[in-house]
This record gives sequence, C-alpha cells and structure tokens, in this order.
Amino acid sequence: MAGWVLHVDLDQFLAAVEVLRRPELRGLPVVVGGDGDPTKRGVVSTASYEARAHGVHSGLPLRLAARRCPDAVFLPVDKPAYDAVSAAVMAVLRELDAVVEVLGWDEAFLAVETDDPEAYARDVQRRVRAATALDCSIGIGDNRLQAKLATDMGKPAGVFRLTTASWFDVLGDRPTDALWGIGRKTAKKLAALGIDTVRQLAAADREAMAAAFGPATGPWLVRLANGRDRSPVVGTPYVARSRSRETTFQTDLVDWDDVRREVAVLARRVVDDVVAEQRPVVRVVVKVRHAPFFTSTHGQPLGQATSDAAVIEAAALAALDRFEDRRPVRLLGVRAEFSRSAAPEPEQKPEPEQKPELEQKPELEQRVPAREPTVGEPT
Repeated sequence: MAGWVLHVDLDQFLAAVEVLRRPELRGLPVVVGGDGDPTKRGVVSTASYEARAHGVHSGLPLRLAARRCPDAVFLPVDKPAYDAVSAAVMAVLRELDAVVEVLGWDEAFLAVETDDPEAYARDVQRRVRAATALDCSIGIGDNRLQAKLATDMGKPAGVFRLTTASWFDVLGDRPTDALWGIGRKTAKKLAALGIDTVRQLAAADREAMAAAFGPATGPWLVRLANGRDRSPVVGTPYVARSRSRETTFQTDLVDWDDVRREVAVLARRVVDDVVAEQRPVVRVVVKVRHAPFFTSTHGQPLGQATSDAAVIEAAALAALDRFEDRRPVRLLGVRAEFSRSAAPEPEQKPEPEQKPELEQKPELEQRVPAREPTVGEPT
C-alpha cells in the first residue's frame, strides 16, 4: 500500500464548539475572542464562516470586527471547554492505524498506508463527527507541506488531494504567500526580485536566493515552491520550546515606569510556568506592541541556564531597556526560552515567516502547545 500524509483540521473550531453548546447560534455570525466584549481591546481568536463572509478573521481587532459585522454574536474565550473537545478529537485520531502528530487544539498530521486515501479521510471525518459532532477538513499529500495546503482547498468539511504530480497545476500561478511558511513580508521581498508566483519561485536560482535570504533559507524557499518537504510525521509527544505570557491594556501605558512594572509582573508569571515544568531558561524575550499596532521584540540571553526568578525578571527588564521607541504601549509580552539540552526536541528548520493563521491564536496565553510548521529541511 502507498504511504500518504493527511492533515486534519477542525473547521472553525472555537466557534463550532460554542455553537454546539448554544444550538440557537447555528447559522449566525459568531466571533470568539478576548472576554467577548467588542468595545474592549482584544483580537478575534476564531470567527464562524458566517462572520468571515463579512471580512472577520482571526487576529482582527474585536472593535474592527464589530464594525464589519455589527450583528455578530461575540463570545469570550473558554479554554477549558476547547481543551476538553480537542482531547476528544485527538483520542479518536490516536485510535487509528496511523502515526499521529498533534499540531495544537484543532490540527494534526496523520501518516497512513492505504490504497484509497480519500476513503480513509472520509472515515476519519465520520469518526470525528460521531465522537464530537464536529466537522473537519482533510488534506491529502505526498508530504506534510502538500497535505497542509490541500486542507484549505477542501474547506469546509471536504477532502482534497494535492500531490507532486498536481502541484503546479494547482499552485503554479498562485502568489508566493499561498505557500505555508511565506507571509506578506517575505512575499514582498520576493516580488522586489521579480518573483511573484509559486512557479517563478520554484524556478529561481538557488545561489541568488541564498544571497538574498541566507544560505539555508534561500534554497529552502525554492524547495518549498517545488512542493518538497522531507520532514516526517512524528508521533512523539511535543515538548514546548518556551513559555510566554502577554497582556493587552485597555488604556495605553504612557509612563515607561509603568511599562517596566508590567514587564516585571509578566516575568514573574512566566517564572511560575517555568518552575512548574522544572526546565531551565537560557533566553528571555520581551514583546512590545505600540499604539496603534506596531510590534517589535528584543531578547536577552542568560549567562547560564536557570529557573531563578530574580535572574529571569532582570533579563526581561534588560531586554526592555533595549527598546528605543517610547511611544504609548498597548500590549506587552514576556517569553522564556528553554534550554534544548534539558529535554529532547525535534530539529528545527528555518521558518522565515509564518502566515497569520499558522501563528498561535491571539489572546490565548495558555493554548495547547502546537508544533511550529517545519515544512522544509535546510541543507
């Protein structure tokens, strides 16, 4: 039997869970995010398809979502509820004769052997629906990259196959940011080089790409555009690389002393998570989002791996001191990165930029850890 990779993606997951709990919301535009109050600062975590028809999408500020879809039902994030449903779905997948790699709450890769991957995918959909009443879309590919991209083409509740044989027929004339791992900034840089489509990127000179993007990332982008992905589906449990906390302020912080106090508070909250995992930290990163929506980060390496609260807090404040822009602040975040020697982790590939839908869902500090999309393997 042939080997295939399937990508299982729960449709409009958070919104779908809420509709299951509140059947009267079915067919209505539903937006999940923050504490459910669109008059406050916060961003959309998930929008139902009815809300998406009005231009509401994940990462959109709640206030803007309310303007685009004033009739939408806004609901707060309920992490425990999503955790429970996600666990039920993943339990169904683990009952299959497949290698299962969980990406997070609502996604997983399956490595399967079958002569009929579409029939296998339909069976997975039936099993998930029977256990949870949720629909999922499934992409089929020769590798992870192809399966991941195929999923969106099958939404909602569909199955789509994208293989090496059909790659350029389906994606050749699409813009480069249609690829998993390429976002707007990278696409803009590619466009400046005269590369606008997947087909053009696939034919790009590797040496020129290496000169423009680096010796690993440049050739990786060319392989990405050719639909090549050597990273295997891994069934071993995921080990988080970091722990982070962030806060969106309803009123901008103007005084930098207030900013420092809030960073210290976040650092101490991160330390609590670090201590619970009993893994040392080697680097601390601070994220600052200025009003209205410009975000930047600075990191501070530690002299040695540690879980000491005072050291981690001091590193966070040192990273904050590297920010020269002192405009009003609307969001702060602190991330503690673990020592890779403290626990076995999969080898990391260069990921120059992730598309918004691939990032962690906004406003969910303790989201189920998701593997980062390692869609290529650099030489």
